[in-house]
Amino acid sequence: MTGSIALRRAAAVIGGVGIASGLAALVAFRSGASTNVVIVAASFAPFLLAVTIVGAIVAAAARQWILLGISALVVALGAWAFGPLWVGGASGGDGAPAGPTVRVMQSNIMVGSADPVALVQAVRDRGVDVLTLQELTEPAAAALREAGLESVLPHTFLEPRAGGVGAGIYSRLPLSNGRTVDGMALTNLVVDVDAGLDRPVVLYDVHPVPAYIAPAADWTEDFDRLRDAMDAAAVHDNVIVSGDFNATYSHRKFRDLRHGGYVDAADQLGAGILPTYPTDKRYPAIVGIDHILTKGAQATSLERIEVAGSDHYGLIADLRLSDAQNGGDSSPR
Repeated sequence: MTGSIALRRAAAVIGGVGIASGLAALVAFRSGASTNVVIVAASFAPFLLAVTIVGAIVAAAARQWILLGISALVVALGAWAFGPLWVGGASGGDGAPAGPTVRVMQSNIMVGSADPVALVQAVRDRGVDVLTLQELTEPAAAALREAGLESVLPHTFLEPRAGGVGAGIYSRLPLSNGRTVDGMALTNLVVDVDAGLDRPVVLYDVHPVPAYIAPAADWTEDFDRLRDAMDAAAVHDNVIVSGDFNATYSHRKFRDLRHGGYVDAADQLGAGILPTYPTDKRYPAIVGIDHILTKGAQATSLERIEVAGSDHYGLIADLRLSDAQNGGDSSPR
């Protein structure tokens, strides 16, 4: 009898911890508070909800029905919050556009540490049209040039800088009007891409500061500035926002970027949670902070690839552009 009581008490503790963990995940998911604790909790919200599921199983085994009921409610709320990630088209969109397809690759190259030869080979083998890089340094830009990247993607807008704050855009398609997003701590680029349409495609290469290194207020301000810039660009037929956002779907500040018609390629395709960082540890990547967002265009495929020498996976997306003027279809290849 004493052993049975002890087991029920242990189950109550585990179930209670699971409920508290799940509630913390839901609060962090909904909260727009700019504190490091909330930001970090949101990053790991799916794992916190997994603790709730474990607690529910233990509560059921111990016949702790009240705890089981509360746990089930918390899990249901978590499924409501994250479920759309596995449903293609649940995040919205304006239907299938009729323009050309552009293949975009996104890669954070870890302060220039990615293997330049392997990166160029990946670009060549997969027929990438546009490449967005973060943490581009002068030596890395030179190494990529030596490895032949600019012979494959000859049009460039590069801002290589020391310390991991640089960025670069390489393209098979002509680029023009290169500029930066004002006021952001790291280098965030914007450029117009000539994809053969009447109007250019606006492409962002973004990299807000990481909240686990920078003050939470800086992270919040970066997202506010980025949202302002994206909202202003939403008047264009096609906008692509590619980069290391240092934020996951769980962060309200990231979800707020989707105002104005923006859709995450992973959400659009029902790819679920797609972890991209870190890749240089003994454990698997645990957070999805690299994203490709579109407005006007529609993702038709998304692939996560290894980038040798980097601590991030790369992403490659095929994006069908909107041809609002002609309503016709054409091929850029």
